[in-house]
Amino acid sequence: MRGGRGPGPTRPAGPGGGGVNLLALRSHNAALVLDLLRAAGDEGISRLELAERTGLTPQAVSKITARLREDGLAAEAGRRASTGGKPRTVLRLVPEAGHAVGVHLDRDEVRAVLVDLRGTVVGERRAALDLGAGAEAVLGAVRETVAGVPAAGAGEDGNAPRQGPARPDPTLLGVGVALPGPLDHARGVLHRVTGFPEWDGFPLREALAGRLGVPVVVDKDTNAAALGLAAGGEGGSFAYLHLGTGLGAGLVIGGSVHRGARTGAGEFGHQVIQLDGPPCTCGNRGCVEALCLAAVARGDLDEAARVLGAGAANLVGLLDIDVVLLGGRTVAAAPEAFRDGVGAVLEAHSRRTGQDTVPVRIADGGDRAVAVGAAQLVLGPVFGRGGG
Repeated sequence: MRGGRGPGPTRPAGPGGGGVNLLALRSHNAALVLDLLRAAGDEGISRLELAERTGLTPQAVSKITARLREDGLAAEAGRRASTGGKPRTVLRLVPEAGHAVGVHLDRDEVRAVLVDLRGTVVGERRAALDLGAGAEAVLGAVRETVAGVPAAGAGEDGNAPRQGPARPDPTLLGVGVALPGPLDHARGVLHRVTGFPEWDGFPLREALAGRLGVPVVVDKDTNAAALGLAAGGEGGSFAYLHLGTGLGAGLVIGGSVHRGARTGAGEFGHQVIQLDGPPCTCGNRGCVEALCLAAVARGDLDEAARVLGAGAANLVGLLDIDVVLLGGRTVAAAPEAFRDGVGAVLEAHSRRTGQDTVPVRIADGGDRAVAVGAAQLVLGPVFGRGGG
């Protein structure tokens, strides 16, 4: 399962023009067809199969695919032998017909990736950043980084820049931005970002959309990564634990990202596990994040993994999830230590409860999983999938 179905494909929220011709994407049925074309890959899928899998009439499928071909989103992929009658023409998605940019806005770095309609990364750029440098400096850095992402089809040196906001790329659907929370995903407004309270109430989505000239979607870094993993085929219910400059969780329950009633779910790092513990940047004492980052800072990765495992065990006991996935730059620097350490704590937890041990794996995507997931905030609604 790759994510819950949304109400239908829409443009990502926010002002600005840009984007491919989305006339063909206005209906839920068109999104269903596009999603099947994407899943079929280069081999393609016939109109008859599309009708069978969507429950649409062959006439409706013909009209939808004709519009998709007219707009350059679908193309013929040859013919396939039929059990009777003439061979069937198969269609495929044209991945380069649309793109999205995913931005990971971290406390000390900004990374932007350009992905095509299949979610394949075709360009990337990263730069140092101080999230506490003030809104103008941060927004300018994001704009410069997005504009500097090598365009799809750029030369081997990768130096061909994307067209700036004054001349938006006609294939660009929008920009997804993921950063530490808490924040209001629905309105694109930041709350008191842990360690950076000066961002409280800042309308990041509106501000960036005005500077970039394209629609913008904003979400927490952990939610974006979880969405990207679900879109990439990770099924069931899982927790993505991200350990980098901070610690948080992205939760996928029954195939859909769980953000909570106020889009504040997943503040995993700020569960208190030691009442008299060291102070945390959130204002509490003894948070999982504070204990874990302190252990990392002194080079005790075994202790960091043990603390992370204790928090993960609490999460497993609370949500009864299928798997725990680990990611973030700190995990990427020592994946085996964290996988084995967290796994050992969960195994001990399962012995005490008599339940099966929840597996622990390193998440796909490495340290760019958040940026790739941020692009899915834009792509998901295009294919009728929730998350954007």
